[in-house]
Amino acid sequence: MSLTLTNPRSSAPLPMSREEMLARGWDEVDVVFVTGDAYVDHPSFANGLIARLLEAAGFRVAVLAQPDWRSCEPWRQFGRPRLFFAISAGNMDSMINHYTASRKVRNDDAYSPDGAIGRRPDRATLAYCQRSREAFPGVPVVAGGVEASLRRIAHYDYWSDTVRRSILMDSKADLVAFGMGERTVLEIARCLAAGRALHELRDIRGVAYRLGASEPPPTGSGPCCPDTIELPTYEAATADPLAFCEMTRISHLETNPHNARRLVQRHGRETVVVNPPALPLEQDEMDEVYALPFTRRPHPSYGSARIPAFEVVENSVQIMRGCFGGCTFCSITAHEGRIIQSRSKDSIITEIKLLASQPGFKGTVSDIGGPTANMYQMKCTRPEVEAKCRRLSCVHPTVCKLLGTDHGPLKDVMREARTVEGVKRVLVASGVRMDLARRDPEYLQELAAHHVGGHLKVAPEHTDPEVLNLMKKPSADDYVEFDKAFRAASQRVGKKQFTVPYFIASHPGSGVEEMIDLALFLKRNSYKPDQVQDFIPSPFDIAACMYHTGLDPMTRQPVKIVKGLKDRRMQRALLQFFKPENYFEVRRALEQAGRQDLIGSGCDCLIPERPPQEALDHKRREATRAFTEQTSGDHIRGGPAAAREQTGRPATGSRKQRRPRKSVGYRPHRGK
Repeated sequence: MSLTLTNPRSSAPLPMSREEMLARGWDEVDVVFVTGDAYVDHPSFANGLIARLLEAAGFRVAVLAQPDWRSCEPWRQFGRPRLFFAISAGNMDSMINHYTASRKVRNDDAYSPDGAIGRRPDRATLAYCQRSREAFPGVPVVAGGVEASLRRIAHYDYWSDTVRRSILMDSKADLVAFGMGERTVLEIARCLAAGRALHELRDIRGVAYRLGASEPPPTGSGPCCPDTIELPTYEAATADPLAFCEMTRISHLETNPHNARRLVQRHGRETVVVNPPALPLEQDEMDEVYALPFTRRPHPSYGSARIPAFEVVENSVQIMRGCFGGCTFCSITAHEGRIIQSRSKDSIITEIKLLASQPGFKGTVSDIGGPTANMYQMKCTRPEVEAKCRRLSCVHPTVCKLLGTDHGPLKDVMREARTVEGVKRVLVASGVRMDLARRDPEYLQELAAHHVGGHLKVAPEHTDPEVLNLMKKPSADDYVEFDKAFRAASQRVGKKQFTVPYFIASHPGSGVEEMIDLALFLKRNSYKPDQVQDFIPSPFDIAACMYHTGLDPMTRQPVKIVKGLKDRRMQRALLQFFKPENYFEVRRALEQAGRQDLIGSGCDCLIPERPPQEALDHKRREATRAFTEQTSGDHIRGGPAAAREQTGRPATGSRKQRRPRKSVGYRPHRGK
């Protein structure tokens, strides 16, 4: 199988300005790719990969990166595109890109030159689609990327604390290409180039579209699907938590491209239709995509400006995509799919050789991996069963007996990568799935001996059995045993290396008591995590449904939820109880839970009776910062103050009646 990329390929980056377009001898372009990220011609950046793919298929593509959305003039610089506008908010959802879990504006943007904020709007897909229509009415608008993909049906939006409509309704995009997009976007381009009308593209896999009030919803089977399922309506999902749970349950059970059915969801008099996902890329297709002539550099127009996200992946090589872990808080499975798509060893080694020949390469491949480093070439051993399977995770509650977990192909890649001329070290910086790695002691030994630069990232996430079950993660004992095995393997090769565990605070199911138990686990095992995560409910995720409804959508059982920012701060502080600046938050949590026995000098005590001087100094600084922040507009504001701003009148009614809160939104003029 092949994507049929036969066009002669240029090694020059695609044009970002009219002058560059004219310099190529073009008087028009076929596709204008609008993106919220800086344009980096590297396979880890969606804008670089999809644009190169279209170029290799014979289309003229211009990249409009981080345009000023306050006017449609930037959209007009290339003239009217012959085929369509391709819209993406970027590699991240724009709201997660802008705001922390505490709803504070972030101080930097890793996908912008020099990390500058203010280069894209809130809900960038909406703004970009609207400007495209304003610039050239009648030109088809196709939205894609993570933001559009995860918002293709009604969804809970953490930042407005509301259930929002499908992004198709608010953006007015003609189509949403969800998932990774190569097959879907390429087919859309080829169909439009062949003269097919937009309504004739509604049978393409990986496409979602909107039907007007006068158009009847599809029923029964279609060219790309065997059947159709109707989801609870937007109005029902908004009003009834059980309907929202049912919507979430059905949509996640219909993600296997081999058996997924078409989904239909009514929004008032209109209807959103979601076709089954695109089929995963075969190995030769993956090779074809990653063999495109990427410069592996940011566009020259950025000059010496740093793009932080690029610096992380500059010398990395992606060997696979997808994840069958099915973690309920993670969007990777929902976006990339749970079927692992792997490149051939020859393709990977060829890219490493190309990387080694780059000017300035210092000998270190920073990562060979993907969403999970050790799922390379792993797949179901019974394709006929996989075609019927609706299991959301291949490794939870136990590793499926039909899952092929052989690390042999991965070990071969790792060994050959180390022998490439000019390469001194090949690191594995992607997270490692511990329950799989423990099945192959030889892989663990190879990892410790050659591919870890002192620290190995793993993600136990929590210790409470119920929380871990809600996350679809293995038990805490799994991490303890893996940590021991990794340290032992490191000692055998004369190295002192450690795991870097990632934990999440405030995940559904986790209250203060569960976090105190996690803090005790960390202390008793002498773990001091440097990096911790605050749970952010991402659109479409199962955990976001739990957070919004207080129910597990798969079982409809109640789930403990923590929403108050004070409670969330306490949970985060407990993960790093050993830091003086967290002293007062940890003390408040312990006193609230009646665990004063953990305050003092005993073996299990998390904090001393008297606050250290550093804690007192930090408290003073925080008080000053909070006062300054109160007047600078650093949060998404809502409640009474927002109501006064928007209406000129005081807010009335109970707190419950005042919700949902309207967001004033991102302030791009805000300084760091």
